[in-house]
Amino acid sequence: MTTPHAVLFDLDDTLWPIGPVIARAEELVQAWLAQHAPGVAQRFSIEALRSARMALLQEQPDFHLDFGALRRAGLHAAFAEAGEDASGVEHAMQVYYKARNTIELYEDVLPALQEIGALAVVGSISNGNADLQTIGLAQHFSFSLSAGAHGSAKPDPGIFLAACAAMGVAPQDAVYVGDDILLDVQGAQRAGLRAVWLNRTGSTRHLEHGVVPDAICRDFTELLEWLRGQRA
Repeated sequence: MTTPHAVLFDLDDTLWPIGPVIARAEELVQAWLAQHAPGVAQRFSIEALRSARMALLQEQPDFHLDFGALRRAGLHAAFAEAGEDASGVEHAMQVYYKARNTIELYEDVLPALQEIGALAVVGSISNGNADLQTIGLAQHFSFSLSAGAHGSAKPDPGIFLAACAAMGVAPQDAVYVGDDILLDVQGAQRAGLRAVWLNRTGSTRHLEHGVVPDAICRDFTELLEWLRGQRA
């Protein structure tokens, strides 16, 4: 195996836990709606808005490429049904994005990320809509690609290949790191990259799906050790 020239990362649930972030963002949006668009808040709970979005996603699968657009479309439908002024949708989305990009890194991420940057070029590929600039991590990444910007989502090989091409590395010289055994690990391997499964929970889903990661790491400390071993 060659020394990795590039290490690319998934973001949500790899660099930070996303569940609490989305829950908090939705609570803040609901509070904003209660104050500024009470008709929507009275008609739609957080759960009802979520169910409506899932139904919309079933009707229009292309929203898989941009969950922010899905959320915006869901709010437009809710505002229309409640008879509220649609101009409030963008204000609600601003509340959402501010909270969505207020994250708390896993404690092992930042120290290791700084060292990984000294070993290889660092990039990210995400199906989500996190903004590394807003979060304050952009300086650690030379390139970032989202599904919405690219036009296809993981596990499609195209998004992995596009990122490698933009970073000037061959797929076989790149490593992808992510928490999802199918979207991240299987997707990257099918595109010709090596893939590390960041498995913080001790899951055995790789056995269930017959996927063999190039490495399984519990955290970024183990990931850094593995990358150093590849150089050795």
